[in-house]
Amino acid sequence: MSDVLPGPEPFISQTAPSALDDLRTRLRATRWPDAPEDAGWALGTDLGYLRDLVAYWADGFDWPAQEAALARLPRFRVPVGGLGIHYVHARAVGPAGPVLPLVLTHGWPDSFWRYSKVIPLLTDPAAHGGDPADAFDVVVPDVPGFGYSQRPTGAPLDSIAVAGLWAELMSVLGYERFGAAGGDIGSHVSRYLALDHPDRVVAVHRTDAGIPLFTGDPEELAPEEREWLAEVAGWGAAEGAYAAMHRTKPQTAAFGLTDSPAGLAAWIVEKLRSWSDCEGDIERSFTRDEILTNITIYWLTETIGSSMRMYRANAAIPPAQLARRVDAPSGFSLFQGDVVRPPRGWLRRVANTTYATEPERGGHFAPFEEPESYAEELRAFFRPYR
Repeated sequence: MSDVLPGPEPFISQTAPSALDDLRTRLRATRWPDAPEDAGWALGTDLGYLRDLVAYWADGFDWPAQEAALARLPRFRVPVGGLGIHYVHARAVGPAGPVLPLVLTHGWPDSFWRYSKVIPLLTDPAAHGGDPADAFDVVVPDVPGFGYSQRPTGAPLDSIAVAGLWAELMSVLGYERFGAAGGDIGSHVSRYLALDHPDRVVAVHRTDAGIPLFTGDPEELAPEEREWLAEVAGWGAAEGAYAAMHRTKPQTAAFGLTDSPAGLAAWIVEKLRSWSDCEGDIERSFTRDEILTNITIYWLTETIGSSMRMYRANAAIPPAQLARRVDAPSGFSLFQGDVVRPPRGWLRRVANTTYATEPERGGHFAPFEEPESYAEELRAFFRPYR
């Protein structure tokens, strides 16, 4: 019996026609709710918009073409920690000096899709008007239970556990020293990579500082920090119902969202609109094909339930872990259209912040909304740490 563990294997996704036929049948049979006149987006997803999107999903959207486009990325799967991890591994083009590997971690509600536009800008900056010395080797995994990575069959993994998997993945790929970057759940994972693997993570870049935890005397905080904590609490009361569901009873929502593609679209589209820098018009940030590519990945992989369960796992992380300060050099790009953006004083409080900017355009999904700007942020931050 061989003790050699299986290595990375190329990953190709090719959806069976029967799966697409089933999807279209369900879309065409949608039973629509009523809505008050002129409700728009005030109560959640707009009925008229979703009707139009679902009609296009059923009869206009070309998933095989989108699947083929995603297949042009160098995608692989490898066992890590007992789970099959799907990832993109794109190597740098053209640099004369050392190449910095970079692991990028997505959040919810998306997958490796979040970084699909920015990967070529990071691996081959010279082809996009940049300096070839800024090229990265880029690794973009799907978090277990998201996208094409395997779903955990037992308890969901929290961000600390995923960070451990990514450290192992980078070892499998031959990278002992690397940078980490992410947003949303990916910000948490990147943070724990820096905290738990300080000998390997040279620097960490994030597009947010996570949900704040502060248990001390509020008088110790600067006025802008206190104002921000109040803003976060207000945002949670007005916008946080989805997260409360994910943290407490995700399985209840999973039944409907796994069975109804229209329901799944409603759950995801509202967040794409609310969290992006689209000024109320979601198609300023995403085309319909881009929106439906993200949603179709969730539908075909049946991962909406497992993705939501990660919120429950993260809610159980001990406060002492959440309060740890990141000593690794840390960069923050707080895009203007994102939610609950922290003040500079808070960034310095929670991390060894050496870089902080506020790009004018882009929101929560900045790598997809503004890939050129996001790529430049990563190049600028990581340049001293190569």
